[in-house]
Amino acid sequence: MSLPQPVPPSWKDLGKSSNDLLGKDYPFHGTSLEVKTKTPSNVAFKVGGNRDSKSGTIAGDIEAKYTDKKNGLVFTETWTTSNVLKSQLELENYLAKGLKIDIATSLMPEKGQKSALLNVIYKQSGVHTRGAFDVFKGPTFTTDTVVGRDGFLFGAETAYNVTEGKITRYAAAIGYNAPEYAVTVHGLNNLKTFTASYYHRVSADVEAGAKAVYDTKATTSGVALEVGTKAYLDSAAFIKAKINNSGVLALGYTQALRPGVKASFGLALDTQRLNEFSHTGPTHKVGANIVFES
Repeated sequence: MSLPQPVPPSWKDLGKSSNDLLGKDYPFHGTSLEVKTKTPSNVAFKVGGNRDSKSGTIAGDIEAKYTDKKNGLVFTETWTTSNVLKSQLELENYLAKGLKIDIATSLMPEKGQKSALLNVIYKQSGVHTRGAFDVFKGPTFTTDTVVGRDGFLFGAETAYNVTEGKITRYAAAIGYNAPEYAVTVHGLNNLKTFTASYYHRVSADVEAGAKAVYDTKATTSGVALEVGTKAYLDSAAFIKAKINNSGVLALGYTQALRPGVKASFGLALDTQRLNEFSHTGPTHKVGANIVFES
């Protein structure tokens, strides 16, 4: 007897385990600080700042989020150092079980730029469907669906420009999830770019993964390959390492210093240019991320 498979919220999240393993906890692009606090009235505040190691620019934002779990309501307001005002209203399981409405807007007063995106999401056991309407860009209607059965997952996305009356983007993905491993294949950019990823939980303390990318429109031939691993040192610390076929080795170390305080450090080394100096910027990169949460 076939059984519904728990599905991710978006087709892009197929292969998330591998993407997180290879993409997260490597803060070598700069130095960042994040502070999170919560109030008894269900309001959470988050302040973040980041200094880019290449350009030296500093960017930050402040966010306030109100959550009403009883009515499935979440309201988020964000203000960035670029003077961008962002608002998001989420309403889940209020009109119908499994139905979520998400309205996200942004405004940049200095340049007169604005955006508004309406998302309608419906999820049930084994299926997750979403429709998004971009009011000012196109306008464009985007829909994607993820279905799952007996460990297999299939997802697809298509975007339709209302003004031009044509499909502007489409993509698809297929994968298989087991308790200890996952395999996923994506066809992106109108099926012109293909990615294959693999994730394996080797043991309770060790994870491994790999990702290959083939772009049919790339100027250089061949497949881009990246492999990585993660090992827990104890309940409060872990290390990560990855390397790609260009010879760039990245290392990451994350340590929970105390409850509510976490520090991460990242290092990227170009193993083919260990003794070289580049006038366009540093050949090797180092960075750190510190998070305070109460």
